[in-house]
Amino acid sequence: MDSASSRRILQFGPFEFNADSIELRKDGCKVRLQEQPLQVLQILLEQPGSVISRDDLQKRIWPSDTFVDFDHGINNAIKRLREALGDNAEAPRYIETVPRRGYRFLEYVARAPESSASVAVLPFLNLSADPENEFFADGMSEEIISALMQIKHLRVAARTSAFSFKGKHVDLREIGERLNVQSILEGSVRSSGNHVRITAQLVNAFDGYHLWSEKYDREMKDIFEVQDEIAHAIVRRLEVTLEGGQPSFAGAGTDNLDAFKFYMQGRVLLSRRGIRLPGALDCFQQAVARDPQYAAAWTSLADTYNLIGFYGLARPQECLPQGRDAAQRAVSLGPSMSETHASLALSRLCLDWDRAGAQQEFSRALELNPRNAQARIWYGLFCLEWLLGHFEEGISQGRQATELDPLSGYAKGILACMCIQGNLDEAISAANSALQLEPESFLARWALLSAFNSQGRFEEAAAVGEEALKISGRYPWMLASLARTYSKWGRQRESESLYRELQWRSKRDYISPVILAWAAAAAGDQETAIQYAQEGHEIGDPMLIAAKYWPDFERLRGDSRFDQILKCRGWQ
Repeated sequence: MDSASSRRILQFGPFEFNADSIELRKDGCKVRLQEQPLQVLQILLEQPGSVISRDDLQKRIWPSDTFVDFDHGINNAIKRLREALGDNAEAPRYIETVPRRGYRFLEYVARAPESSASVAVLPFLNLSADPENEFFADGMSEEIISALMQIKHLRVAARTSAFSFKGKHVDLREIGERLNVQSILEGSVRSSGNHVRITAQLVNAFDGYHLWSEKYDREMKDIFEVQDEIAHAIVRRLEVTLEGGQPSFAGAGTDNLDAFKFYMQGRVLLSRRGIRLPGALDCFQQAVARDPQYAAAWTSLADTYNLIGFYGLARPQECLPQGRDAAQRAVSLGPSMSETHASLALSRLCLDWDRAGAQQEFSRALELNPRNAQARIWYGLFCLEWLLGHFEEGISQGRQATELDPLSGYAKGILACMCIQGNLDEAISAANSALQLEPESFLARWALLSAFNSQGRFEEAAAVGEEALKISGRYPWMLASLARTYSKWGRQRESESLYRELQWRSKRDYISPVILAWAAAAAGDQETAIQYAQEGHEIGDPMLIAAKYWPDFERLRGDSRFDQILKCRGWQ
C-alpha cells in the first residue's frame, strides 16, 4: 500500500475504515456491513465532532429520484452501524443522536501511519540430506512469523495459511493475492555437522522484484540470532512504523537446539490433532525437560493436555490438571504472550468451569494480539456459543479467525461448527470450504453431518458420517453422532449397532461417558444415557461445555435429571 492509499485509511478505537474500498475492519478483520451503513459511516468520519443533519445524509445517500422510505432507511442504517461497532444509543461511544438535528461521530479519528505493510513468511526449504532438519527449516519460518507479529503496524499472514503452500510450486504473485500481502519472505536452510547456511530473500508479491536478500553462514547454536536478524531486516526494509524504537523479539523462545527440535516436532503433531495428540504430548514434555524456561513449549504442552481431555483420549483427571499447571507455568514465563493467556483460558473452561476467569484470559489474549486466530476460535465456540449462548457473537469471532487465517481448513471447520446454531447455510458452505483446503478434515465432516441432520437431510448426513468413520478410524464422536442420524432417519437398527460398538470398545479403552450418553439416547436407552451423563458430570468430562446447545445433546435436554446436571454446571 502506498502512502497516498494509507492516508485514506481512518482509525478509531480498534477499527479501521478504508475510504477507497469502503470497508470497515476491526483488529484487522473485515466487518460485514451493507452498503448504506458504510456510506453513513463514511460521511460521519469526514467531519468527526460535527453534527451531520438527516437532510445531508438523505441528499448524499438517498437522492430525490430514489423511491424509498427515507426514515426507515436511515434508522435501519444507524441501527446496523451501531451493532457493528458495539455501540449503544443510550450511552454512545461512537455515534450520538442529536434530537431533531442529526448525528455526530464522537470518537477521535486518526489517519493511518504513512508506512503500512504486509508480509507472508513461507516455509523455508530444507536443503540438507537429513530429513530431520525439516523441523529446523519449518521452525525458522514459524519463529520469524511469531517475531514479526509483535510489530503493531505490520500485517503478517497466519502460519497455517502461509504453510499451505509448503512443497507447492505456486507463482509468488498468486500467493500474494491469496494471502492479501504485499511482500513474501522465502528462504532455505542447509546444515552440515555444526554448521548451517541460511538464505533469505524478501520479494515484492506484485512484480517479483527482490527487495532484500542475505546469506548467513553460522554455527547451529546461532540460528536463533539469525531469526532475529532476519526479522529486523524485514522491518527495516518495509519501513514499518515502530513504536518505542527498535523492537525486541525475545521472551518466548529458547537457545536450546534439542528443546527447539522437540517443540517443532510437537507442533506438527498438535496441528493434526486427534490420535496424533499423545505423540505431541511426548515431544513437548521433552522440550520443557531440556529447557524449563521455554514459555512457548509450556503453552503447547498445556494445549495438548487440554485437547486430549476434550477429544476424550484420556480421563479428565489424567490430563486436565496437568494442562492447567502447564498453562499457569506458561503465563508466569511469558506474561506478555497472547498464546499463554489463551491456553490458561482453555483450562479455566475445561477444568475449572470458571466462565468469568476464562473470559478475562481470552480478553487479555486478544488485547495482546488481536490477530490470534486460535484464541478467537476457542473464545467464540467454547465460551460465547457453548457456555453463554451468544451465537452471533461467536460466529463473528469465527469469521474474524478465517479472515486472519484464510487458507486454514481447521479455522473453516470450526466456523462451520459455530454456525450450526445460527446459520445452517453458512455452516454447510464453511464445511465445504474446509474440505477443499483439508480433504480429510474431521471437524468439517462433523459440522456437515450436524447441519444436514438439522435440515432433515438424513441420507446425506449418513453418507458424510460413514466417510468420516473410514478416515478417522471410527472415532467415537462420529460413531455417536452418526447413531443419532440413523435414529432420526428411522433406521433404529443401525443406530443401535453403533451404540453397541461403542459399549464394547468402552470395556477395553476409555470412551468419554458423554459420548456414550449421546449414543445411548440415540439408540433409545434413555436410562443408561442419563447414567452416562451423570458419570460425565462426576468426572468433569469437558465435553459437557457443549451440553446446553449442541444438537447431539437434544434427547437428553428436557429430562429433569439432565436439567439438574446443567444447573450444577452453571446454566439456569
